[in-house]
Amino acid sequence: MLIQPRLAILNLVHRMNCVWIVILLATCASAQLGSAGSSQSSTAAQLPLSGRTGQSGSVAASEAPVPGTTTSVNTLNPSIQVQGPFSGSVSGPPFSGKLSLQEAIQRGLRYNLGAVNLSQAAQQVHGQSLVARSALMPNVNGSLAETVEQLNLQANGLRFRSPVPGFSVPSIVGPFNFFDLRARLSQSVVDLTAWNNYRSSSDLVRANQLSLRDARDLVVLAVGGAYLQVIAAGARVQSARAQFETATALYEQTSQQRKAGLLAQVDVDRSEVQMLTQKQRLLSLQNDLAKQKINLARIAGLPPTYEYEISDDISFSATQSMTFTDALQQALAQRSDLKASEAQIRAAEHTLSAARGERLPSLSVAGDYGVIGTNPAQSHGTFSFSGTLRVPIWQGGRAEGDIEQANAALGQRRAELDDLRREVEAEVRSACLDLESASSQVEVAQRNVQVNKETLDLTRQRFEAGVTDSVEVVQAQASLAAADLDYINSVFAHNLAKLSLARATGNAADHLAEFLKIP
Repeated sequence: MLIQPRLAILNLVHRMNCVWIVILLATCASAQLGSAGSSQSSTAAQLPLSGRTGQSGSVAASEAPVPGTTTSVNTLNPSIQVQGPFSGSVSGPPFSGKLSLQEAIQRGLRYNLGAVNLSQAAQQVHGQSLVARSALMPNVNGSLAETVEQLNLQANGLRFRSPVPGFSVPSIVGPFNFFDLRARLSQSVVDLTAWNNYRSSSDLVRANQLSLRDARDLVVLAVGGAYLQVIAAGARVQSARAQFETATALYEQTSQQRKAGLLAQVDVDRSEVQMLTQKQRLLSLQNDLAKQKINLARIAGLPPTYEYEISDDISFSATQSMTFTDALQQALAQRSDLKASEAQIRAAEHTLSAARGERLPSLSVAGDYGVIGTNPAQSHGTFSFSGTLRVPIWQGGRAEGDIEQANAALGQRRAELDDLRREVEAEVRSACLDLESASSQVEVAQRNVQVNKETLDLTRQRFEAGVTDSVEVVQAQASLAAADLDYINSVFAHNLAKLSLARATGNAADHLAEFLKIP
């Protein structure tokens, strides 16, 4: 007799379970909608105080005065200083064993570590720009959830009193299962902070691309300067070898005259000392040549060896007519680092606008659509849509702090641009002065070599005729060696000054052949 009422009660409890399941599912869906529709405030992206913090390494050509040049007509000591990543490179493909200047520069532009680092930095900033843009684009997510659950109603504060004496409603519901297949969409409609963050990141991408172009000019200066150093070192070796051969011939001549009783032993000893001195100088210069070739190989992406030949011999050529005013105007119009600094200022201005936008309202929309049920056959579609208008009222001074930081970064960027313009003008002036001085010294050194060669020939003739001793011959040889060194340094200084002017005016990679007169 009690079986039918109990079955009815159990059926009622099962229905109540279904009702609670529906309530719980609706609660979960509402919570998911609230999570999808909630809008979080955007904050302005903070820039580092200085726009030069990402720069590393430097390349500079210098022509310092030579102290105590009492026996030299050359008063400049040219050198190329390469520091940081620009002094290294990654491994490049093999080459034929003969290296031209153009090939060295092309390899440097591709494999020099300074250019590689800045290329990776530009790629990283581009990725950050994509992240900033994502805040303005629709965000769509999909989910598929299968849930198996058992609930304790009493633990959730639900207690039931059974109307049937002797029968109680179970406090444990389940286990039961349901699934939810849903797609969610969220879109920012109006958010000036996110918009200006994206504009700032776009300007930073442009700035890094321009910095990469400026790094290419530095690579040209580094590789070209190293190549010119190898040429100068090779010319010094050739000059020293010629001086050694002359000293050896003089020693053999004095030895024969000593055997014939025409000279004293002191003349033989003096000529032998001169020969050994020239030999030691030749060995030292050969060692320097090998090191200069290793340095060039390191910069240009070659194996660190000196067992290769350079195919270009860049001699002296007259400079093209370019006034300082023309060079400066060209530099201000072409220098990539100036354009990069201007892009940094624009990025800082957009960051300041983004910080000010934190005080303004923002609007976003969100929605979802999906099917939910105990199984796919018994599922039903559900959807929701919401719009959120966020009005900032009090944020504890965060917006004011971001504005102050953005103002400081913008002021620093403007100061750095002003300093960079002065630096560019100083580089152009220095390059023009070095070029003018080196051009004059090449002419003087060239005439000095001719005079010293004539003096050495006349002195040797007088020595062979017995009119003078070997002292004058040794002195004439030393003077000719110094004159040769002066001429080599003058040509090197002149070519390095032209290379520096090409870098100072911008786009050195494109205009190098015009400055150095190479094919």
